[in-house]
Amino acid sequence: MKVLDPPAVLRQPLDFSLVMGGPLYQLWRRTRLSGDGLDLPYRRLTALVLITWLPLLILSALSGHALGVAVDLPFLRDIEAQVRFLVALPLLIVAEPIVHLRTHGVIRRFMERRIVAADDLPRFGEAVDWAVRARNSIPLEVALLIVAWTVGHWVWRSQIALSTDTWYFVQEGTRWQLTPAGNWYAFVSVPVFQFILLRWYVRLFIWFALLFRVSRLPLYLTASHPDRAGGLSFLGKTSYAFAPVIVAQGALLAGVIANRVMYQGANLVSFKMEALALVGCLVLIVLGPLVMFTPQMAVAKRKALADYGLLATHYVQGFEEKWIRGSELSTNELIGTADIQSLADLGNSYDVIREMRLVPFGWEDVTRLALATAAPLVPLGLLVLSLQDLVLKLVKILF
Repeated sequence: MKVLDPPAVLRQPLDFSLVMGGPLYQLWRRTRLSGDGLDLPYRRLTALVLITWLPLLILSALSGHALGVAVDLPFLRDIEAQVRFLVALPLLIVAEPIVHLRTHGVIRRFMERRIVAADDLPRFGEAVDWAVRARNSIPLEVALLIVAWTVGHWVWRSQIALSTDTWYFVQEGTRWQLTPAGNWYAFVSVPVFQFILLRWYVRLFIWFALLFRVSRLPLYLTASHPDRAGGLSFLGKTSYAFAPVIVAQGALLAGVIANRVMYQGANLVSFKMEALALVGCLVLIVLGPLVMFTPQMAVAKRKALADYGLLATHYVQGFEEKWIRGSELSTNELIGTADIQSLADLGNSYDVIREMRLVPFGWEDVTRLALATAAPLVPLGLLVLSLQDLVLKLVKILF
């Protein structure tokens, strides 16, 4: 069996991108809504607003449901709809170039830092090949479209749509009927949004499946690395790239809750568990899979503690034999010697190993992602508190 030489194996991993591929990406390029590097995001945003939001405005206006009193919830007062298409959807589009810039170099770092040994580069390349095929899969994105137009439609109609007269649902006799705007909303706008959101979750799965396959390789981790993560802290920092995706989810939940409180008389406090669950689940989705590197990190830390402990024992014994038990030596000889500095450096290295984390992220990363997810939920406090009271409560929580 012919073994690939390292340059051939490295060529594709160096060019890997989580987002620059797939049928929708090719559609963006062919319609000139994107360049090869996912530039021109304003074109994609404009196109999506024209498809998902503008027809709703026009159709609801023609029906007298845009801002009138004919229904309990007119279109322009539907907070959930405005947030979905004017806040969350743009965030999901803007996230693509951000994720590309922050993640495409991650695969390269495994090689540049020699975390993956040369002998394992063929298996490393195979893992990247799998990720590229999954990213570019046409059947996968077709399946997502089908799910969005079937299961997604059922979820929206049964769990999110309000049970009152709205710009998209009106009661005719004993039955609820979709308005013209409601038909576009239910069968075009919402499925488009859900498809793009589901596509992001699939890409998150591909990303972590790739990292899982990498974590199964025998990695060379340096426990004395100053990042306190064996040289893998870049994985935790890369997770910030997905912040726009989780902020979009937080904004969507905030819109749903706002509609329930304002138009169905729901108690804002009753949604606290949903809010906490969303924050916890999204942080877990982004950072949780990185725990798969924990076994190798634990082994590296345990081995380094033993190795450096033995080295420290020998060095300290020699140091004491020379400077403590050597009665003929003068203390003046100790001044300026490198032995003291070497002893201090050895102690610092041992402290770095002892403080090494068993996951490639820290509490700071968890906190930042949790705050990013919860940020869109903060304005909900204005539904029950004045701006001054809300600011005072936030200050008390933070300080």
